[in-house]
Amino acid sequence: MFRKPKCLIGLDLGTQTLKAIEISLDGSEPVITGFARVEVPVGSERSVALGQLYEQGKFRTKAVATGVAGQNVVVRYISMVPMSDAELRQAIRFESDKYLPFDAADVVLDCQRLQRRSHAEGDNDAEGQVGVVLVACQKSVVHSQLQDVVFHGLQPTIVDVDVFALANAWEMSAASAVRGDDGGEQGVALVDVGATRTQINVLLGGETCFSREIGIAGGDMTQAVARRLGLELFEAEALKRTPGDREVEVARAISPVLEDLVSEISLSLDYVENREGVRVEEVLLSGGGSLAPGAVAFIEQALGRPTRVWNPLDGLRVDADRVNVEELEANSASLAVAIGLASRVRAA
Repeated sequence: MFRKPKCLIGLDLGTQTLKAIEISLDGSEPVITGFARVEVPVGSERSVALGQLYEQGKFRTKAVATGVAGQNVVVRYISMVPMSDAELRQAIRFESDKYLPFDAADVVLDCQRLQRRSHAEGDNDAEGQVGVVLVACQKSVVHSQLQDVVFHGLQPTIVDVDVFALANAWEMSAASAVRGDDGGEQGVALVDVGATRTQINVLLGGETCFSREIGIAGGDMTQAVARRLGLELFEAEALKRTPGDREVEVARAISPVLEDLVSEISLSLDYVENREGVRVEEVLLSGGGSLAPGAVAFIEQALGRPTRVWNPLDGLRVDADRVNVEELEANSASLAVAIGLASRVRAA
């Protein structure tokens, strides 16, 4: 009767900002019971900020789920002959050399069977085969991240991939797949614009079919504002976040960056549509960079698809006795990865 509730902290270790969300299960209902956000000052150690983050959050648990991202993470969508999950994990070791730029001995490797048959990379005849998503991350990256977490007395229980955490957050806030009027399957693109990278995860029927990282993001917008308006980077970042009556100036400054970003997003969506034979009907934006002046309207017009910033808090109950709800909601756009990581409490 007095059993301790099941809790997990989703720890988003961004380059400029660390975010942590604690989700506890009240029966089967996920409830946000902790939140913290800490900026990492330029030139300072992320480890110091991590300690401040945990202390600030006053969390109920030390169990954490973290995510990896960047050039050291590889995601591939492939086809394989039908087999059991145990056989699949064994076979993937022998197949991985075909798809990875790293030595298999140097990576942490995992895979997941897909429900729908994906039109896999470089596979023109996947008839009778199953879709599989293959994920690998260099061991040195995983070990370094885990060392930081353990150093502060935390207990790492899950290492996920940031781009998949986006989909987990979306599933909790909008769990139904997008369907067309003709009953056909349609797609939704989750696009998270962070500080140093933009991550794309395209879902069909609620399941990933394509993911990619783009090296254009909020930091490039800040640099563009600094150059055009003759500001220091910290001044440009502050102005980008709160432009006041200079919103038009900031929007003009970042437009070349948005042009480059939209070009890459458009290429990705065209690739998915040509390969899968479906249309990506909606683009859902998250991440701090998505809030830059004029960004949503620019992206929507350039892509020619409905585009909006989505709120990963929608549908989630918040324990107002433990969490500053106003601060949580003010930062909602940048919390998708942390919420997606913490959502793994349901399967932990």
